[in-house]
Amino acid sequence: MKIVKVEIIPITTPLRRPIVMRGTTISGIHSIVLKLHTDEGLIGISESGDTSSWYRGETQDSMTAMIADFFAPQILLGEDPTKIEKIVGRMDIMARDNNQAKATVDFALHDLTGKILNVPVFTLLGGKTVDRVPLGLVLSAGKPEVMVPEALAVVKEGYSFVKLKTGHGTLKDDVAMVAAVREAVGDDVDLFIDVNGFWTYDQAFATIRALEKYNLSKIEQPLPAWDIEGMARLRGKVGTAIYADEGAQELHDLYNIIEKRAADGLMIKTQKAGGLLKAKRWLTMARLANLPVICGCMVGSGLEASPAAHLLVADDWISRFPQENAGPLHIHDVLNSAAIKDDLALNVPRFEGGYLYPNDGPGLGITINDEVLKALATPGKSPRVITL
Repeated sequence: MKIVKVEIIPITTPLRRPIVMRGTTISGIHSIVLKLHTDEGLIGISESGDTSSWYRGETQDSMTAMIADFFAPQILLGEDPTKIEKIVGRMDIMARDNNQAKATVDFALHDLTGKILNVPVFTLLGGKTVDRVPLGLVLSAGKPEVMVPEALAVVKEGYSFVKLKTGHGTLKDDVAMVAAVREAVGDDVDLFIDVNGFWTYDQAFATIRALEKYNLSKIEQPLPAWDIEGMARLRGKVGTAIYADEGAQELHDLYNIIEKRAADGLMIKTQKAGGLLKAKRWLTMARLANLPVICGCMVGSGLEASPAAHLLVADDWISRFPQENAGPLHIHDVLNSAAIKDDLALNVPRFEGGYLYPNDGPGLGITINDEVLKALATPGKSPRVITL
């Protein structure tokens, strides 16, 4: 069996409610859907998730060009799709960075290989370690009167933690938001914040000290991605655990963080790591350093959420911790998948009672809703089709 056609479809998915964080308000998700067609009629599918230029430095156009102009003609077409290690290795040789484009290919290869072997992707990853994954939920930054009822609803639904974004106003506004939410949810709820690297060292030190009375479990990426030295210095002077996200992208970043003792834990996204194959390597390094890991998402449909869902139930290390892979819930502004009616995936993975359950069908177990796919086509951008 070989790949004979590569299809790339740009889509734009509106959010029911914008996501607010420092420096940006996200009102829509710009992503690509990838289809790998074989000469025997099987098709592997994937979705990139939001092409965040500030987080990954990639866009719909850059990912489309990388896959259509380089990976498809020089690596994918004519190749056996089950040779995932070989293909991922060749992509890394051909292109620096571009991890989200690489991950989108990796996801479709895993989906296709699972369909060829008639097994779920979690079986390809070693089989289930757990049947379901406990989740926390990420909320926007906002005023206390807005954030308190949202946090209470998350806790009532059964989620394991509440994460707040910072940046809806001043640093004092961030502290006031945390104070109000902590008072409302009580002392036993796991509460933390995500700074997305926007604080200076002085701002981080002063603000974390001011927040210590509210018993946050962790602070995510308080300093810019490049400031590993600053993260290490900060970690040594505050009592709240520091987690790295934007600063923990490639394996050499993890090595730096581990060597400099710059973090108490790590945040992974499968797109950031470059796909499922490279995410397994990423998690091995985290496990060797005894660092807990939380998996987020780039925000996308049930199709985008599926690769990480399979990884989270399969990998023994990451399955030990509550996660936050909940893209479809953010898109549709709901707390469980039963409330989702018009997703790109006809069968969204189950989000219920604060837990995530991956689909059990072959591959990712996802069927695309073709009517929704057509409706979400990005205006002014056409699909690219590359054939053998």
